[in-house]
Amino acid sequence: MADPSSYRPKPGQIPDSPGVYKFRDEHRRVIYVGKAKSLRQRLANYFQPITSLHPRTATMVTTAASVEWTVVSTEVEALQLEYSWIKEYDPRFNVKYRDDKSYPYLAVTMNEEFPRVQVMRGHKKKGVRYFGPYAHAWAIRETVDLMLRVFPVRTCSAGVFRNAASAGRPCLLGYIGKCSAPCVGRITPEEHRELAEEFSDFMAGRTGTYIRRLEKQMMLAAEDMEYEKAARLRDDIEALRRAMEKSAVVLADATDADLIALAEDELEAAVQIFHVRGGRVRGQRGWVTDKVEAVDTAGLVEHAIQQLYGEESGDTVPKEVLVPALPEDTEAVTAWLAGRRGSNVSLRIPQRGDKKDLMATVARNAQQALVLHKTKRASDLTTRSRALEEIAEALDLESAPLRIECFDISHLQGEDVVASMVVFEDGLPRKSEYRRFQIKGFEGQDDVRSMHEVIGRRFRRYLAEKEKTGEWDAEGVVEDPDETGRPKRFAYPPQLVVVDGGQPQVAAARRALDELGIDDIAVCGLAKRLEEVWLPGDDDPVVLPRSSEGLYLLQRVRDTAHDFAIRYQRSKRAKRIRTSPLDAVPGLGDTRKRALIKHFGSVKRLRQATIEQICEVPGMGRKTAEAVVVALAQAAPAAPAVNTATGEIMEDDGGGTA
Repeated sequence: MADPSSYRPKPGQIPDSPGVYKFRDEHRRVIYVGKAKSLRQRLANYFQPITSLHPRTATMVTTAASVEWTVVSTEVEALQLEYSWIKEYDPRFNVKYRDDKSYPYLAVTMNEEFPRVQVMRGHKKKGVRYFGPYAHAWAIRETVDLMLRVFPVRTCSAGVFRNAASAGRPCLLGYIGKCSAPCVGRITPEEHRELAEEFSDFMAGRTGTYIRRLEKQMMLAAEDMEYEKAARLRDDIEALRRAMEKSAVVLADATDADLIALAEDELEAAVQIFHVRGGRVRGQRGWVTDKVEAVDTAGLVEHAIQQLYGEESGDTVPKEVLVPALPEDTEAVTAWLAGRRGSNVSLRIPQRGDKKDLMATVARNAQQALVLHKTKRASDLTTRSRALEEIAEALDLESAPLRIECFDISHLQGEDVVASMVVFEDGLPRKSEYRRFQIKGFEGQDDVRSMHEVIGRRFRRYLAEKEKTGEWDAEGVVEDPDETGRPKRFAYPPQLVVVDGGQPQVAAARRALDELGIDDIAVCGLAKRLEEVWLPGDDDPVVLPRSSEGLYLLQRVRDTAHDFAIRYQRSKRAKRIRTSPLDAVPGLGDTRKRALIKHFGSVKRLRQATIEQICEVPGMGRKTAEAVVVALAQAAPAAPAVNTATGEIMEDDGGGTA
């Protein structure tokens, strides 16, 4: 625990101007990012007596070992830089709304020749129009199914579209009238694009025009006694109205707004957002976060706005953002939103009328989300804490192992030997820090030797990073620290190393650590046979009860490492199998490889061909043909395939691998 006075800047060093500041810990990791109108006034608040600080702020400044800052010209620039650094460094003491799922959107791919309507998740793509987000994908499909009667836009995948075009027959949707079948030319690309534009306009809230137009067409058809056409139009109108009913009308038709509401207690906060477009609620989403920094409602609102619109631009940022409390720098946040939208944005608290009533509904949703989250987490957090405590007690550790790393070796009969490293923090997987290794020190099957190599390589990297950051130097000279602050691959040590295996693997891991002079990291192994826990130097294993949460956590860690290693080993084997002797021929690309295999039928027949016969293949010169003959002569022929049902050796008459 550091003393804040040890790294407090000298008087007059901190500029009295807008800027962004970073606190770093002893490992040079960025642990907190903040912004200020005046860096001097804001940073002075952190260096008061510890007893006068908020407990969370006190924890942060005592965890930190240094502070630095960057001066900017405006508060808007400070807001943008703060958001960028929070995304880049993932500081542990900043509030970050962790979304628990990827929300589905209704997307219209206007960037394609024949736009497609589909469900999309994840990052937004340029040239695609998005509507939502929706709570469930099935809600999107129900809406689309109703609207395809009136706007029969393509919904099929690229593969289905190509197959239909080549066969000259549309898919089932084309036959039942829910697709205009542009794949077979029933509609031109221009007409189909216009249809997609109308679909998008309707989804954007401009519904009245289409309803009135269809009603007029229905009346004209009835007057002309075209009753079948009138009935079809009546059904189309009903379908559109049912689709509209799925989004409740809450505000005036022209209203585009996002309403953000919060529910919070001393430890956590939940945020809920309603997306209103064209006066209708088009989507809903929410997050829950730990309050790891001392922050009030206004600060939580600002963080939520950054999270919500940090990657958005254009119309996805609405004209109005309604909030329960205004951020401290309201003008800066409003200017930042306007910059992302490209036009003015109103950021305000609703005071009366329908908007205030809807905000109350959003707030109730936030409160319910927080209660539900706390109910779930109370059980999860208690279970994880008990598991870590049981492991600490069973292995005689000084404290609970908050960071656990597990290693596993995988191979197939001694070939493609690989290893995996998975990381669990606070009993939960931290996938961003999983690592894979290839065994380089030797060839063949030796799990114990492989484990020794992998543990040694991982912790040599740890010592190298430690030396680089100036924490430790064998010569007593501190080098310039790495100023990036980005999370490094092997910079942070675990409290516990788990290996998949028994006594031999545990002994190899302990020996690797001892050779590097590391004696403050515990090691254990989990043997699959009886799920026994082995410790270095012990002749008898530690047997945890079958109902133990600690054993269950160790099993999860071990199984995760095992699966991760197997996936890597299989990918390497598949890559090796896909290789061909022709890969060794310089200048021979995929096109000419395929031409050779197509001409001769297989690698075996190609190997039997003469240089003159190879030269007959289009694009093959004599020099390349000679190189092919040499490469095939040097490569050992593959083992013959065997029919496992009859035991018969099968001749290589099929297509080879190019």
